[in-house]
Amino acid sequence: MKFGPLLRDLLPALGMLVAGYLLTGCAVISRQQTCHQTGESVVLAGQAPAYLAHVPQCHQPFRVRSTYLPETNTVEYINGKDFVLDCQDGTLRRTPDSRIPDFRTNLLFGVENFDHTQFRGFGNEPFFVFVDYAFAGTSDWPVQASQLNRLRATRFKLRHGQAVKMVAFGDSITAGHNATRTNLIFWERWANDLRRKYPNATISTVNGATSGDTTRQGLQRLQAKVIAEKPDLVLIGFGMNDHNVKGVPVAEFKENLKKMTRIICGQTGAEVILYSAFPPNPRWKFGSHHMADYAAATAEAAGEMNCAYADVFDNWQMLAERKKPEDLLGNNINHPNDFGHWVYYCVFTHLGL
Repeated sequence: MKFGPLLRDLLPALGMLVAGYLLTGCAVISRQQTCHQTGESVVLAGQAPAYLAHVPQCHQPFRVRSTYLPETNTVEYINGKDFVLDCQDGTLRRTPDSRIPDFRTNLLFGVENFDHTQFRGFGNEPFFVFVDYAFAGTSDWPVQASQLNRLRATRFKLRHGQAVKMVAFGDSITAGHNATRTNLIFWERWANDLRRKYPNATISTVNGATSGDTTRQGLQRLQAKVIAEKPDLVLIGFGMNDHNVKGVPVAEFKENLKKMTRIICGQTGAEVILYSAFPPNPRWKFGSHHMADYAAATAEAAGEMNCAYADVFDNWQMLAERKKPEDLLGNNINHPNDFGHWVYYCVFTHLGL
């Protein structure tokens, strides 16, 4: 799927973090209505404008704060004092004497083709601000086809109050790196949604992910981290490390995913969800920057194995149309921040369970 410049005004609504930000569901936004975006992350460099995902409605409340979730130490920033909002093009910029951290002081600011190992203490967490606002919704998001026909056994167990054991298997993204709380990891948020939706079911989760793994290491760990757990549902997310320079070729990557799925289904009877990854920072030295090929291979593997597919890649790209990569990357390289985990979570909520 390709997204052209016209999508700059047709970007998705990501709102609805209700009931303390954790009880949220992500609803497809209907056309021509006021929508609400909550907790969108952005970094601000000097007095340069930074685009929001949507153009805010200026007559509606607008909030900028220092933490994703409101906490006792949260700093509330003031329009005109700390930042200036331009409602015509949907941008924010720092004021000269702003309390908002200046992203120009980030170790990797402006560095091209960077090797992160040469920069001790890199990362974007201290620089984020999080924005709540209303906007006119003009498109549907997330764009995710229901996968219920490939998750019927899981749905049956949930609806009939049975036990469902979910294993999340993959790399550091699935492991939850740069999520500031365990319950903000995307699949934990989704599992909590399912617990609320199916209160009679017993849903347990296992974090079987390992930082740095490609699908090659995934195959090696499959027995210990997945099969031995006797799961009912397995989430498989690889690609970020496979796609790196000297990583796993696309064709092998696809076959590895198919082999994992075949083994899991054959030995446990569990249903499988394959999900794609987003592109890392384009300035990072070690990325091949062909994530679209790995996302396509993931979708193809799911189709050929008749298992569920969650399209993170295309939905992330829709969101990123107006935003800088650094706005969404907790480590400034290849880990989503809390808001990025929310994007994954929203895609999963539309799988049909």
